[in-house]
Amino acid sequence: MTEKMEATERVFQAVLFEVLAVSLSILGLALFTDHAIGALSGTMIIVATIAMCWNFIFNWFFDRVATGAKEKRSLLFRVFHVILFQGGLLIFTIPVIAYILNVNFWQAFIMDIGVTFFITLYAFTFNLVYDHTRAYILRSKKSAHAVNV
Repeated sequence: MTEKMEATERVFQAVLFEVLAVSLSILGLALFTDHAIGALSGTMIIVATIAMCWNFIFNWFFDRVATGAKEKRSLLFRVFHVILFQGGLLIFTIPVIAYILNVNFWQAFIMDIGVTFFITLYAFTFNLVYDHTRAYILRSKKSAHAVNV
């Protein structure tokens, strides 16, 4: 049985995810829009803060429903997880993007969909790597502890 994540690790995971996501999203938006880096940076920091809170809340509830070893989750299950997460996040972020960048909801939706598409692929990869790395570290600690006992 895999050890459950404590709140501290959940915060670490969310912050690591968001720092990387914000940096990559700002670069992507700068390439595909005419908005200034400063405006995009501020917008993405706010969006990331919303996403970080949503990540913590969503995954806390999701893990209560979806029990078992995370590293053994199927590809289809991981796709389902990320689609639910990103769909919920769109509801919160489209109005924020529209307001801060002074664009209409359609433009905000298009920008958010672009970021969401990228982040969806990123989230899938990040969580897969994180879960397997975590499982490896836990196994290594358990093995080291067994050798030292």
